[in-house]
Amino acid sequence: MGVRLMVVDDHRLLAEALASALKLRGHRVLAAAAPTARAAELVVSRAPEVCLLGTAAPAEPGAFDPIVRIKRERPQVAVVVLGPVPSPRGIAAAFAAGASGYVRHDERIEGVERAMVKARAGETAVAPQLLQGAFCELLNPAAQPDDEGRRLLQMLTPREVEVLVRVAEGEDTRLIAAGMGIAPSTARTHVQRVLMKLGVGSRLEAAALAARTGLLDHATIPPAGPPVPPRDADQA
Repeated sequence: MGVRLMVVDDHRLLAEALASALKLRGHRVLAAAAPTARAAELVVSRAPEVCLLGTAAPAEPGAFDPIVRIKRERPQVAVVVLGPVPSPRGIAAAFAAGASGYVRHDERIEGVERAMVKARAGETAVAPQLLQGAFCELLNPAAQPDDEGRRLLQMLTPREVEVLVRVAEGEDTRLIAAGMGIAPSTARTHVQRVLMKLGVGSRLEAAALAARTGLLDHATIPPAGPPVPPRDADQA
């Protein structure tokens, strides 16, 4: 039996694409809407069984305020958050607000569907490792953003910090290589090391993490010098 649901995301195209995919799988989509600021109003008025609520910044203050209102006025509605690779703080905040589940944005449609069905049945719809991280965060609160930024900064070499700065400024591999005077292959290697050390899956997530934690506020970046011809990867 299909789930009666709503999809709410600040990115309308993402909401509509997900809604279309779920309709094809036999679910009844009451609405696919944006922005998430109106999620509570829409859900309260339409009363779906499940609301899929997209968020780009689960750790931001107030990110889950709509869930609080939904659970207050429509407690029977199960809310499943669709978000990026989360920090434990984000997971903890989602469940503290009343969410029934958390699914990563890069999850396959089958995973989203399983989460919806579990949430409708009153079960917790979240990967065990994410739930474990949330409990650890509740029992041992993480450092404040400034402290987290300093901790992450200590994990990077000076060159990797420079790469992260360039990533945060939107430079692609070619520009990073040209600006640092290294081969594109070396630049790609540095970027991959930065992503691995920060525990993120993309350049966008790395930039968002740096902004959220204030990581780059503590970084000392040497002044830019004159352009240097690219070197071979084995000389970088």
